[in-house]
Amino acid sequence: MNPVRIRPFDRKALPIFIALFLAMALPATAAERMRLRVDDYQIDAELTPHSHRLEARAKVKFTALEDLNVAIFELHNGLRVTKVTDAAGKALPAERLTQDSTVRVQLPNGLPKGESTTLTFEYEGELKSSDDSPVQGLKVASIDDDTSYLLYAGRWFPVNAYGINRFTATINMTVPAHMTVIGSGTESSGAAPALAKKAAPGGGLATKTFTFTWEKPSFPGTIIAGAFQEFKSDEAGLDLHVFFKPSHQNLGTLYAETAVKEFTYFVTLYGPLPWTTLRVVEIPDDTVPAAWAPELAAVASRAVTEKVNYRLLANTIAHQWWGVSVSPASKDDWWLSDGFARYSEARYVEQAAGAAGLEETVKDMSVGALAYDTVPLAQAGKLDQFSPEFQSLVTDKGAMILHMLRWVEGDQKYDQTMRTFAAKFAGKSASMDDFKAVAEHDYGDQLTWFFSQWLDSTGAPEFKTKYTVYRLGNNKGFRVVGQIDQDLDLFRMPVDLKIDTDGKTENKRVEVVGTNSAFTIETFGRPRRIVVDPSDRVLKNSGDIRLRASIQRGQALVQQGDLSGALSEFNKALDSNKNSSLAHYRIAEVFFVQHNYQAAANAYRDSLNGDGEPRWTEVWCHIQLGKIFDITGQRERATNEYRQALQTNDNTQGALDEARRYLQKAYEQQKNVVPGN
Repeated sequence: MNPVRIRPFDRKALPIFIALFLAMALPATAAERMRLRVDDYQIDAELTPHSHRLEARAKVKFTALEDLNVAIFELHNGLRVTKVTDAAGKALPAERLTQDSTVRVQLPNGLPKGESTTLTFEYEGELKSSDDSPVQGLKVASIDDDTSYLLYAGRWFPVNAYGINRFTATINMTVPAHMTVIGSGTESSGAAPALAKKAAPGGGLATKTFTFTWEKPSFPGTIIAGAFQEFKSDEAGLDLHVFFKPSHQNLGTLYAETAVKEFTYFVTLYGPLPWTTLRVVEIPDDTVPAAWAPELAAVASRAVTEKVNYRLLANTIAHQWWGVSVSPASKDDWWLSDGFARYSEARYVEQAAGAAGLEETVKDMSVGALAYDTVPLAQAGKLDQFSPEFQSLVTDKGAMILHMLRWVEGDQKYDQTMRTFAAKFAGKSASMDDFKAVAEHDYGDQLTWFFSQWLDSTGAPEFKTKYTVYRLGNNKGFRVVGQIDQDLDLFRMPVDLKIDTDGKTENKRVEVVGTNSAFTIETFGRPRRIVVDPSDRVLKNSGDIRLRASIQRGQALVQQGDLSGALSEFNKALDSNKNSSLAHYRIAEVFFVQHNYQAAANAYRDSLNGDGEPRWTEVWCHIQLGKIFDITGQRERATNEYRQALQTNDNTQGALDEARRYLQKAYEQQKNVVPGN
């Protein structure tokens, strides 16, 4: 069954889906103990886009981390190994295991622990669909006439311990002469290397070879080739190159300006990188929404719009620090990359949109953090990296831990922690214990209670207050005596209280320890309302969070094609709020794709009669009702719905454009698509 496509996404929920898709690009074998360490690759490869073919030779230098009789590497199942030779040029037996995308090479003489050797792989094949992808249902390597992309996650070369094993590389990529190749490191171009075929790719067409050399261990394994319009900028000392398709050439300058602002902002937060080059490149929509590599930030075409998707771009650029420069030491430490990039995105939102923008982003992260809160983050390695559970933890809960650490340490000490960590582990792998040690040093005290609570445990508090107000004599004001209740016995966190009075708003920081924590506050004006953690500085549960988490889980199940499971989750959301327009809308989407048009129409009307949150549900409900009427041959009723959509004046994700289009021409049903937002 083809996966159901939802379009367009809720803008606020988009980072959640980005995280989910990126999670899908992570191979499960990263959790395994490394038995060898790849040190360097020398890769010669040729692309023949018209026939979707790759022919390559990869010279792999590696070191044994234990005594070895066999060396195992991951390689895309669409590629066939034709020959493997040792350092002396002797052919070695190799076994291809397509069920787990691996190649097992026998080492007849063995390789003792600590010693290094070199294997040379020769291989070829077609890369054009997701059928043989190492990530089920998702293309992460594709060779095509318009654009070819070979993402590191696609294992288009023999890979060991994806995302963990840092390496250097020299990649020679031969392509038709009209194509530009984009990769990591020092770039040069010229004649094809010795691997070049007797007949040039494309049946005699002229070719060109691009060489990329990356000399410091990292993850320089992504290559993108195609016809691009290039935009350059050297503003703020950044050597920036933007590569967009000709159809988006008018947006190159706009994205260049945004990329410079984001990169320089992260420099102020984390310190400079050893490199000052950044290549922002457009990739097709049939792969992940974004990808990163040293000096490279790739975003899908659907994100290249006149309204810059600065959150997606910021997240991708932040990976230059968290992923490229500092990388996780193990799968359990993955949040040090994805969680750090996610909170970097939030920090840039705060810079661009103020405190209100940060609060909205934190709410999104809280939903993701608690959507699958069944395994402690410190044990995320137990989860399948293909699962939304894994990415929910490492991305959103990881980001929320940083947000809470900032509250505990204070901005100055927190920023120092991040700068120190970025500098100390630049060009290295790091663990959770490494980060904890840096944070404790800058905080000036032990933080075991904090990290144990949020890394080693599950759950989040749901705060409740009860209090009594006393008038003080001689017009000295009022005293509030109360307590904060929550249900986690071992919980400990500082929490902000906001007290609204007749005169002004006051704040007090309260140490919440255990299930009941007393507080006493004196105010001049009569207290009218007390709110616990008004700025969402602490990860906590609430009815709204449970509703949104159920919807997120349901949307993940829709993406996986489990519509009955999705309906169950959406109905759980209605248990939290029977008037949720969003929950009714998502239910309607499922009924629509099942061709249950009466049930879909009823659910869309329930959404229109709901709480109206988010606002875009109104315009898209009218569009969807119009489509249902078109499908059922009721054109007059359909055009009425499209006109009502136009009256909302809400163009979220091009809603008004779509309504105008179907006013001109009736909607025709498409297969396996959940339309709308």
